[in-house]
Amino acid sequence: MASRQEKQEKRRSEVSPEIKEKQTRLAAESRAVHRLVYWIVGIIAALLVIIGLMTYRYVKQSLKPLDATDDKRVTVTVPIGSSNKEIAARLQSHNVIKSATVFSYYVKMHNFTDFQAGKYYFSPSMTLDQIITQLQKGHSQRKIVGKVLIKEGVMVADIAKTVGKNTKWSEKDFLALMTNEKFLQSLEKKYPKLLKSSMDSKDVRYHLEGYLFPLTYSVYEGETLKELVTEMVKSTDERLASYYSAIAGKNLTVQQTLTLASLVEREGVQETDRKKIAGVFFNRLAIDMPIQSDISVMYALNTHKESLTNKDTAVDSPYNLYVHTGYGPGPFNSPSLQSIRAVLSPSDQDQNYLYFVANLKTGKVYYSHTYEEHLQTNSSIGQ
Repeated sequence: MASRQEKQEKRRSEVSPEIKEKQTRLAAESRAVHRLVYWIVGIIAALLVIIGLMTYRYVKQSLKPLDATDDKRVTVTVPIGSSNKEIAARLQSHNVIKSATVFSYYVKMHNFTDFQAGKYYFSPSMTLDQIITQLQKGHSQRKIVGKVLIKEGVMVADIAKTVGKNTKWSEKDFLALMTNEKFLQSLEKKYPKLLKSSMDSKDVRYHLEGYLFPLTYSVYEGETLKELVTEMVKSTDERLASYYSAIAGKNLTVQQTLTLASLVEREGVQETDRKKIAGVFFNRLAIDMPIQSDISVMYALNTHKESLTNKDTAVDSPYNLYVHTGYGPGPFNSPSLQSIRAVLSPSDQDQNYLYFVANLKTGKVYYSHTYEEHLQTNSSIGQ
């Protein structure tokens, strides 16, 4: 009787050549799959090493000064309530640091806190630790040598006088900078959303009229006039940032928006009236009717008057909106944010008012649909 081992050997010897071939092929395929897996794993491992090394080098470089040889002073304003990520983004956008992401992780990893809002003066040659130390101490310790208050509704000419009285620069210096084409172009490049429509406009007296935001600005020791004006323009850009989409949504340019806002600023006092007055202006524009604001005539005359004559309202100037339809060349003063919002959200426009007049004694504003109604209102309030 054959043993069990002999029977197994007999069965193996009885396996057909086809099965043997299949078994051989499967074994070869298995070895090929294993080699492929090992090859892929090896590539992935190599890539991870390369990525790791590149990340390490990037982080290491980002921890160093952006440019150790560049001591140029860069002004960075940190608004109240800014998060660490927002501060990092500002530093990167102003070319003070290489990577906002690395800065944020570095701050988080070291648990740095208590960054202070304010106006800082950094340079690309500073290390992250130096920048962080400054942010923790608070704004630059440079001596304040003056302050410039821009009131709501004032013109560039008025701002020039204020600068002349409160700083080392003269009124003439300021007005010269307002027409410095190279400086204006540099500002447009820095704030294109804000200034493009102004720079594209023709017959403009001052391209920055309406773009110097009403605030009190500190003047620091060593600061240049260009830096001060840039800060004024930057303040406008920061406050309009959340309104750019609304401006585009109303098919307006920034120049048109600020032009109407500058008229609303001087024509109305209360927010409700400013919105209604904006509605009147839009109703006039819709039917190609001149806006006929006294503010535009006084700007054209470059003077202030209590009342205008027929000769005044006929003055030959593109700024005279008694004569010309549309928006004219541009803004007439620096409007408040409230007036800008009034232009973007006018009220009672569906009432089709085309005229308004304010009682100079009470300040109450009356609105009319026709010129006849307007004359009657003027008569009734004694104007």
